[in-house]
Amino acid sequence: MIVTELRLGTTAGRATLAAAVLASGMAFLDTTIVTVALPAIGEDLSAKLSGLQWTVTGYTLTLAAFVLLGGALGDRHGRRKIFLIGVGWFTLASIACGFAPTIEALIAARILQGVGAALLTPGSMAILQASFAPEDRSKAIGAWSGLSGVSTAIGPFIGGWLIDVLNWQAVFFLNVPLALAVCWLARRMPESRNLIARHTRFDVAGAVLGALGLAGFTYALIATPEEGFGSPEVWAGFAVGVFCLFTFIAVERRRSRPGVGISDHEGRPRIVAMMPTSLFGSRTFSLLNAYTVVVYGAMGGLLFFLAIQLQTVSGYSALEAGIATLPMTLLLLVGSGRSAALAARIGPRPQLVLGPILCAGGTLLLLAVDENTLYWRDVLPGAIVFGLGLTLQVAPLTASVLAAVDDAYAGIASGINNAAARAASLLAVAGLPMIVGLAGAAYANPEAFNSGYHEALWWCAGGLAAGAALAAFLRPRRS
Repeated sequence: MIVTELRLGTTAGRATLAAAVLASGMAFLDTTIVTVALPAIGEDLSAKLSGLQWTVTGYTLTLAAFVLLGGALGDRHGRRKIFLIGVGWFTLASIACGFAPTIEALIAARILQGVGAALLTPGSMAILQASFAPEDRSKAIGAWSGLSGVSTAIGPFIGGWLIDVLNWQAVFFLNVPLALAVCWLARRMPESRNLIARHTRFDVAGAVLGALGLAGFTYALIATPEEGFGSPEVWAGFAVGVFCLFTFIAVERRRSRPGVGISDHEGRPRIVAMMPTSLFGSRTFSLLNAYTVVVYGAMGGLLFFLAIQLQTVSGYSALEAGIATLPMTLLLLVGSGRSAALAARIGPRPQLVLGPILCAGGTLLLLAVDENTLYWRDVLPGAIVFGLGLTLQVAPLTASVLAAVDDAYAGIASGINNAAARAASLLAVAGLPMIVGLAGAAYANPEAFNSGYHEALWWCAGGLAAGAALAAFLRPRRS
């Protein structure tokens, strides 16, 4: 693996960190910035709730399915190279989103946008892990985690402002100047790769099976409220999901056997597993990813429902709905560096336990949001408590995942954890409306959506509590 010992105090170090943070922040931003735009998109494009769900899940579907492949491509061809290709792809797809004339065209562009995000996201973190000197690595990853988390949390605020001042299309065109800034900063970014990966072949079958499996489950969950659980279309979706995901696991296990990845009986490079199951031989790595699934699923569901609840039921404008969650952003911005430093000093487990507990408490406080909402009484306390929980856990989780594997697998480990987070959010957004009985134009019906919102938040709080319970069994290494 090519390694350049970057230091944070140098121009190259600062530029590399800024490019990685800005690019990954751009990808994470689009997981939340679009949520606050959903009511405007639905009204402008005459979309049903299922169309709005696909606007969110189409992006997270391809991001979750191909982020593993993105990490593997970077390890083999150069992380900087694949990172910049991803930035370009993401930008072009963002432009297509902004010009989409129908909800179907928007969903298609969002699917392509997710592919670009899958190429750039794992590389952004793996570049820091591979390029910075050991004494600066934890600080760089902590800054990446915190600032990327800020971009996720600030999405509703920026989206609300752009929608009120301009239109919903502006939330996509925003990516153009951000991408140009990334390309300018990346001039000083060093290249790195896993030299062993250059002598292997790609696991295309694994990527396709993973994508089809997630797509099958997503379609079935979104279609159930409108088509009915007993419909052939829904059962076909579940069948495709189950078959593809079980086949995916079987394929990855076979390709992860000792000796696979060197050469076959004809001397050709073998196909290396996109998701090496050997990494899950680490109890810590397995638990961290299970933790990621339940915690990020709950967070994704909360942010989806809260953005619509504030506008449909509480009567907030898009900008006001974005401002409502601003305390989460400010707490992440101020506290992420301190959180990373504390985890390095005392170990990450206490924060990984306490973080989701606080997030669950904030979620329960947000149950007060209804048609008679007063911001200072009903929104602010929950936003603050939830933001404190985010601040405690985001940076320690990222550092713990990377510390659980060898540096040579930084890209793959990053991809697996990103896939776990995005898949969890994807399934939460697809499944929670079905669980609480929302469908059709219910997102525009205050009475119907209010009832579904309160039931959904109890599910989200339960998921966060489960995350805290999982973290109690963790023994992560200090990074």
